[in-house]
Amino acid sequence: MTNKKSKKLSITSKIFFSLALIIVIASGVIGFNYYRKYFSPNVTENQEYLYIRTGSNMDDVLNTIKEGKIVKNISTFHRAALSMDYPKRVKPGRYKLEKGMSNRRLINMLKAGNQEPVKLRFQNLRLKNDFAKYIGEQLETDSVALLKLLDSSGYISKYGFNKDNIYTMFIPNSYEMYWNTSAEEFFKRMNGEYQKFWNSERKAKAKQVELSPIQVSILAAIVDAEALHNDEMPFIAGLYLNRYHQGIRLQADPTVIFANNDFTIRRVLNKHLTINSPYNTYVINGLPPGPIMMPSISAIDAVLNYKKHNYIYMCAKEDFSGYHNFAVTTAEHQQNARKFQQALNRMNIKR
Repeated sequence: MTNKKSKKLSITSKIFFSLALIIVIASGVIGFNYYRKYFSPNVTENQEYLYIRTGSNMDDVLNTIKEGKIVKNISTFHRAALSMDYPKRVKPGRYKLEKGMSNRRLINMLKAGNQEPVKLRFQNLRLKNDFAKYIGEQLETDSVALLKLLDSSGYISKYGFNKDNIYTMFIPNSYEMYWNTSAEEFFKRMNGEYQKFWNSERKAKAKQVELSPIQVSILAAIVDAEALHNDEMPFIAGLYLNRYHQGIRLQADPTVIFANNDFTIRRVLNKHLTINSPYNTYVINGLPPGPIMMPSISAIDAVLNYKKHNYIYMCAKEDFSGYHNFAVTTAEHQQNARKFQQALNRMNIKR
């Protein structure tokens, strides 16, 4: 009888042990799969950012991740995303990736829309096309969409600009904004920055020089094109203001180059001066209708804080230092011009 009980106990113990072992193994498998699904390092170092375009759905995100080889195991990411209800919360943006991120951490970041802003810095861009191309390379909006707004009289008139002078609204500086910023949102942001830049102090100084903020920027663009050194900008600004207020044509060579649409010109010749263009200040009186380039803040402030003097002529110095010889009389200017022309001849610069 005792042996039978012992056998029964032994069988029962084995059954319980086996069941316990199965439970432990099953728990281990479930735990491992759970860890692998949510917490195991899965993000690779193949891409620095994950870009999710506006209007994307879960399938679009999966395709982007697959094509960029952003995760090691797309299957675990997909299952985790479904479990965490991500398909209903897809948000566009530019998301910073870190090698070894888990699915849970990545999905939480995407669900929350915690994207890293783009740092924009633009200056010295000559044409609207150049500007639109640069912005299109940095943000989701493409250059075509931006150019359409820049050339839309109805749209830009709401901001107080026209197609010729809209470029003056963009103050060259450093900005942060989200990658999925639309062309319209970009315009609104830039107009806000423009309003902040043109504070009461700057507006008061513009009034003192008898120019509107737009006119200040148009003149500043010419100053920027003429000046190689920032410390000379106030002198150049003062010269052009002297000519402007005395009713003398500005006769600025950079405007002639712009009018000819040939930015390889290094020596402005008589043939260049005859072009019929509202940007040729050898032909028109006063300021051109718009800027010939995006003026820098330094140039704008140089116009607002111009150097008072009597100069109405200037010519690049013959030492090619980038500075200018200034003159009050035509005779002085002709003498300076001869020096520079002779220097150009010695350097064999014909155009």
